[in-house]
Amino acid sequence: MSSIFTKIIKGEIPSYKIAEDDHFYAFLDINPNAKGHTLCVPKKEEDKIFDLEESTYAALMLFSRKVAIALEKAIPCKRVGVAVVGLEVPHVHVHLIPLNDMKEMTFNHKVSLSRDEFEATAAKIRAVLQS
Repeated sequence: MSSIFTKIIKGEIPSYKIAEDDHFYAFLDINPNAKGHTLCVPKKEEDKIFDLEESTYAALMLFSRKVAIALEKAIPCKRVGVAVVGLEVPHVHVHLIPLNDMKEMTFNHKVSLSRDEFEATAAKIRAVLQS
């Protein structure tokens, strides 16, 4: 059975897409720790990050780095935090979280955004990526 992330990648479930290439997809987390919280996932489903082929793992980190650099330019923050937990969804995903305070990295701290705020945030990050 396909994970929710595979359904998002296939367009079966809507997302606020940030970036995509042949192997990876980045989109805003709909239950964010902070405004701009982005998930980077491989298009090929794999449950655990260290089960990825070494080349896929390295490429995912490079893709995530590119997105994180744009995220930090687009969203005011002190830095972008990175986490790989993987217990919520059995599909590898890298969390990129704009940080101004350590509480934003706890996954107990959540922010609410309207659809318009999600769309504007995604557009702002995409614009930086495309520049």
